[in-house]
Amino acid sequence: MKKANNLLEKAADLYNMQLAFWKAKRGKSYGPNVLAYQAQLDMQLLLLREQILSGAVEVGRYRFFKIYDPKERQICAPAFAEQVLHHALMNVCHERFERAHIFDSYASRKGKGVHAALKRASGFARNRKWFLKLDVKKFFESIHHDVLKKQLWRLFKEEDLLAIFDKIINSYEAQPNRGLPIGNLTSQYFANHYLTGLDHFIQEHICPAGYVRYMDDMVLWSNEKHFLQRALEQIQLFVHDELLCELKPPSLIRSKCGLPFLGYLLFPHHTRLTQRSKRRFIKKWTVLEEKYHSGEWSEAVCQRRALPLIAFTTHAQSLDLRKKLLFQGLIK
Repeated sequence: MKKANNLLEKAADLYNMQLAFWKAKRGKSYGPNVLAYQAQLDMQLLLLREQILSGAVEVGRYRFFKIYDPKERQICAPAFAEQVLHHALMNVCHERFERAHIFDSYASRKGKGVHAALKRASGFARNRKWFLKLDVKKFFESIHHDVLKKQLWRLFKEEDLLAIFDKIINSYEAQPNRGLPIGNLTSQYFANHYLTGLDHFIQEHICPAGYVRYMDDMVLWSNEKHFLQRALEQIQLFVHDELLCELKPPSLIRSKCGLPFLGYLLFPHHTRLTQRSKRRFIKKWTVLEEKYHSGEWSEAVCQRRALPLIAFTTHAQSLDLRKKLLFQGLIK
């Protein structure tokens, strides 16, 4: 595939940087850093243009905090100016990353996402007897900088652009020469691309009856258990030798027993919520009701927060759970 070239000037185009600013501020319009940046928008964008064209970008100014949903994760929020930079770069690099993906990669891609992955996986589960579920051990923390840089060099021709990518990659380490910060737009693109070579290896050399990947969650299907056992050996070697990472203990199970995938439990002819997802939903719904009844959150705020919660459950057989929680709320 031909390398992309002449993208840096497009990234530094003022219209592109204005678009990047509006994307970066989405959902945080009234933050003090955003308001300060916007108050000097023309000057800030001209400065960013100069930095992009010269390669003297400022990166690595992270704010660290932890979230616990569904498990503990350290989030690295870059300074707002860096967020604008990341959007400016990915606006023009998106198409090149997109062309490298296989059809059945579903994370961080327009028109894909969790529910498209679930629909595709459900179709494979209905028609295949066995599945092999894999994911990478401490995925974001274990991504090897040198491997990632070589992958990017095979995508992009422009040395000045690659030098900026190198700066962004080098700005964070979970361990020596490894790791991407969770919370960066560029990290989503880089991490998702890190496994595209494995995607092509699986689909073009192993050739399973079905395959779906969402970030580092991978599932292969076959009617033959032995086929998946052999596939596991080949994938483990590829991940170890080519990506310098390790897989978590795999799951090789009959489809009729249920596939835990993206918070759902997929059976050949129906889908349920996992027990963890049920607990998360009940906990968040309980907090929402408490905030509403105490007056801390308005009805409009509660509605905005309730809609995505309900939407998550509607993709599984969960009507009884929603009715139970609604009834409990009405009798309080």
